[in-house]
Amino acid sequence: MRQNWQQWNRKAMAILGILVIIGVLAALPIGASRWQMERGSDQVDIVFDYRDLVQIASYKSHPKQFIHEELGKMKAAGISSMAVFESSLQDLKWAGRITLYSSSTLSDLQGKPLEKDENFTYVLFNDAQARETLGPIIENTFKQWGINVSPWDFEGKQGLVLETPIEDAVLKAMEPDPIAIRELHDAGFRVVPRLSDRMSFDAESMDELLSTFQEIGVTRILFDGDAVTGYADNAEKKTLSQFAELLNKHGIGIATIENSKPQKGMASLAYLTHYNVARIYSLPDKDSAGMKPEEIADRFQLAVKDRSIRMFYLNATPASSPVKSSITDPLENLYNSLQGEGGFLAKMDKLGFTAGPAEPFDYTSPSWIKPLKAVVALGAVAFIALLIQAFVPGIVIPVFVVGLIGSAGLYVVSKSIFEQGLALGAAISAPTLAIIWAIKRVRTHTVGSRRPIGGTDGAFAHSGEMRWIFPGISAGRRFMMTVAIFATTAVISVSGIPFIVGLLNNITYKLVLEQFRGVSLLHLAPIALAALYLLLYTGDSVFSNLRKLLSMQITVLWVGVAAVLGVAALYYLSRTGNEGSASSIELTFRNFLESTFGVRPRTKEFLLSHPLFFLGLFLALRYRAAWVLFIVGSIGQLSMVDTFAHIHTPLPISVIRILLGLVLGALIGLVLIGVWQIGEGVWKRWVPRFNQTKQNFKSGV
Repeated sequence: MRQNWQQWNRKAMAILGILVIIGVLAALPIGASRWQMERGSDQVDIVFDYRDLVQIASYKSHPKQFIHEELGKMKAAGISSMAVFESSLQDLKWAGRITLYSSSTLSDLQGKPLEKDENFTYVLFNDAQARETLGPIIENTFKQWGINVSPWDFEGKQGLVLETPIEDAVLKAMEPDPIAIRELHDAGFRVVPRLSDRMSFDAESMDELLSTFQEIGVTRILFDGDAVTGYADNAEKKTLSQFAELLNKHGIGIATIENSKPQKGMASLAYLTHYNVARIYSLPDKDSAGMKPEEIADRFQLAVKDRSIRMFYLNATPASSPVKSSITDPLENLYNSLQGEGGFLAKMDKLGFTAGPAEPFDYTSPSWIKPLKAVVALGAVAFIALLIQAFVPGIVIPVFVVGLIGSAGLYVVSKSIFEQGLALGAAISAPTLAIIWAIKRVRTHTVGSRRPIGGTDGAFAHSGEMRWIFPGISAGRRFMMTVAIFATTAVISVSGIPFIVGLLNNITYKLVLEQFRGVSLLHLAPIALAALYLLLYTGDSVFSNLRKLLSMQITVLWVGVAAVLGVAALYYLSRTGNEGSASSIELTFRNFLESTFGVRPRTKEFLLSHPLFFLGLFLALRYRAAWVLFIVGSIGQLSMVDTFAHIHTPLPISVIRILLGLVLGALIGLVLIGVWQIGEGVWKRWVPRFNQTKQNFKSGV
């Protein structure tokens, strides 16, 4: 009975292996569909914060003249769009359209004591155009807040009295300044309105506003605050659906901001607008002023090429400089980052991108993708079952059956969790099984024995020390076997990539509206599983190895090693994913790699893991202690799979990245092998002579 079960188990493993291969093949057309989608949307829009420009101008002697001159410079520098916020009384004051007084300041201006018990806001329009255009907007806004508004005039100019303190009045949001929008449009700029959810949503008013935007060529809206327009009223009035319908009616899309907390309602609004969404990178104020122009250009280049960014938002805040005894701004620095041979516009042109309004990705989901995804999911379940079989032999059939049932239930509960769970399981299984295969492959070519090494039989050991050594394989043959095992291990590892591509083929991941959760587990699980396999599954038996491990005495050295490994693990995790940070030296090195190869290979792959794994394979065919390098090798194997977990990165970039990492890593590993061989030869030649001289010296004494 047991033999029959084992026989069935072996057949089942073969069938599951075939299912994995079929799953990989089924994912290829899905990947091709995504590849085709990524080839579209090749226009890049550079947006400047118009509010910042107005604020900078407010510190100049002639604000309007300054704005006019800077708009010309921006146009020449390649800035094609202006972001216009919802206006406030403070913004209109900075723009020179109105003058604001409180009750007390007005009484001082008139030279009369404040006799009334009031604390109102007095708005004085600076010209007739401001009165005609802005007057109705201000009146409607404050009446919506239940604040009394009445006409007022002063020295021949018309104004309004708002029966609320000025501190409260300046906080009320109004629609974007129509005068500024018209002036920017006439100056040749596209306008990117920044709307908020601070005002109550009114479909009729919004329709009129979007109609005005459409007339001047607005194609995309950026939201201000922590929620999209209409989110606050959505639960009661379904305002997101109304807003999306109006956006679709007027052909206007939206933008999502990278590296920021997703705005509430963004995912729903994106879905309702058929994913007419562009990703925008916002350059922080401190970087606009603190970074060098070439550094800004390099950052933008990486964003447009590697992260599918199609809009760039430039911030520029004025700052007081005691050193220069003046108010400074970063405008010139930003212009220099865009212009010239080393500027972003030149880099963008070399990459095949053109300046223009950001376009959405042409995302379609053909009917054939759904059945192919089902095949990919089946292959993922098979992959996970094979991984469990590697650690708990003989149960692959029930594990596969339970996996199918559990996956079906998970699909009913949450399609997103179903896809992410299987993608994560396959992503962990591939590099782990690759390392396990490499370990088994090395063991089949080595028959070890414990014996004293030193002299001509070994290296790097004191006389009489007992170590595992595998004689009988020449260095040349070991090298050829190393190349073959290294390449095959990489192929097994990358077989996990199609499952990520096939299962997570959704525009929501591309636009980072939804993220692949559990990536931190992917960064650790293959390393831990590879270490576990080496400790427990490479000796006489699992139980004997476990018994030896548990009976080992814990020394201060072991505690120190554990502490070092813990710190290393924390550092490793801090460097992974989008949240990782890098030193200035490493950033310089990364830029060097980027400029040299066009695509930056991952440092931990080609400079650490792949070379040490290559060396470890060569040494493990002779020295058992070298198997510890397989654990380091697992980092590179999982990193190749993890590269494709960054779904916003175009597929060609990810493919080139892992190939560069493998080739460069193997070349560096080849150098390490050469260094080892030279060092081993020197040791073998000179250590015996040294020992003989030492023995002769003792005998002579």
